[in-house]
Amino acid sequence: MPSGAAPERAGWLIATLAAVIAITSARVALLWFNRMDLFVDEAQYWLWGQELALGYYSKPPMIGWVIRAATELAGSDAPFWVRLPAPLFHGVTALVLGWIAHGLWGARAAFWVALGYVTLPMVAVGSILVSTDTVMFPFLALALGGWIKVLRGGGRGWAIGTGLALGLAFLSKYAAVYYLLCAPLAALLIRAARPRLRAALTVVGVFALTISPNVVWNLLNGLTTLQHTLDNADWVRDPGSRAGLNLGGLAEFLASQFAVFGPVLFGALLWRALRGARACDMARVMLVFSLPIVLIVSGQALLSGAYANWAAAAYLAGALAVLPWLRPGWRAASFAVNGAASLALPVLGVFAEQAAPGGRPLLERYLGLDEMSGQIIALARETGHAVVVADDRDILADLFYTGRESGLAFLAVPPVGRAPHHYALNYPVPEGLEGTVLYVGRNRAPACDAGAVPLAVIAPESGAYRGTQVGVFEVPADCWRVKR
Repeated sequence: MPSGAAPERAGWLIATLAAVIAITSARVALLWFNRMDLFVDEAQYWLWGQELALGYYSKPPMIGWVIRAATELAGSDAPFWVRLPAPLFHGVTALVLGWIAHGLWGARAAFWVALGYVTLPMVAVGSILVSTDTVMFPFLALALGGWIKVLRGGGRGWAIGTGLALGLAFLSKYAAVYYLLCAPLAALLIRAARPRLRAALTVVGVFALTISPNVVWNLLNGLTTLQHTLDNADWVRDPGSRAGLNLGGLAEFLASQFAVFGPVLFGALLWRALRGARACDMARVMLVFSLPIVLIVSGQALLSGAYANWAAAAYLAGALAVLPWLRPGWRAASFAVNGAASLALPVLGVFAEQAAPGGRPLLERYLGLDEMSGQIIALARETGHAVVVADDRDILADLFYTGRESGLAFLAVPPVGRAPHHYALNYPVPEGLEGTVLYVGRNRAPACDAGAVPLAVIAPESGAYRGTQVGVFEVPADCWRVKR
């Protein structure tokens, strides 16, 4: 049973709110002083917010909507306002998980789960960089809490709310679909996880209705998001030649989960998996909503490779499966390690430009992006070009953001075949463009190479592009038309 000093029943909400609000407020304050440029994905999400749609090239639409709402309310597109939803969404998620724990195991469990979640390493990272995981989490937590209510006899309203929450989670990131796999698996294994048929059908029906606009968008746009997802999986398109036993990739992914969830908590989750039969019914349900996700992504890592955050959806239920049951010593160790990471990461963002041992900036990967764009924009103005064309997604992402008030047009090299990214899909050089354009490439002329005139080479000595040479050329606007 949950144990350890923590607020009793009457005061759990006040204590939990106080802890979560204090940590979230500190993150927001440090975010104000953050020196990191918007990263490539963040800049792309900001652009999605400028072109509101029911779907986008690689992700569902919620993150674009959220960023647009934040920047409209603030009246500013500054990085702080683009990222502000991140710590706020994590704070809400912590409170929702605390509410679930309180309903299942009482006040102490609620406090430890909420505090444990809000200090997770993945939450610390997700509070300084806005991502689709962050936007998905509060909806996914609400769906999990609603499903527990349905399992415990909640009425039709809970079923409708659960389907809606899961649909909104899916519109934030497609990883929410894991819960549609975990729920029937839990029902198969655990008697207490078997809902009434009518309630289950209501959840699925409301979910389907909620996601239908994005499904229609995908059908009208060549299933572009599905195609991108298959590209990420890689081996799916050609299992015979691409799939293999990548033991190094599996080991790297599993090792990364100790950093994502915290070394103590991920170790405890694996230990709980081995002793699952001894857990109470609802703790076992949480394990089933967590471990299969880790296993699925581990399979992807073994066959091809997987990023550390691909199993992030596992750790909402994972927190509920582990935190209430940790012994005080292990809980203290977990909070010491995760708390240190939670403090260090936002502080690093403030001092991102400071030199680390070796002389490079502490967070070099997140610096110099706007400087590169500024130099390209300056060259376009000096040479009298109103259109800048690039073949690199990273360069295009920041050009659109940094150059949002420049008056210049930014375009992508037209794709041959399926578009490789959002910019090639939505902003290719049009057929009728006349005159000359400024072309930016990784120190190479465009593939069409029709009358390209070298103008400059940009070779940053620090920042994200350190060691990279970016060539700038004057190119006839019909260059790619000739090629095609």
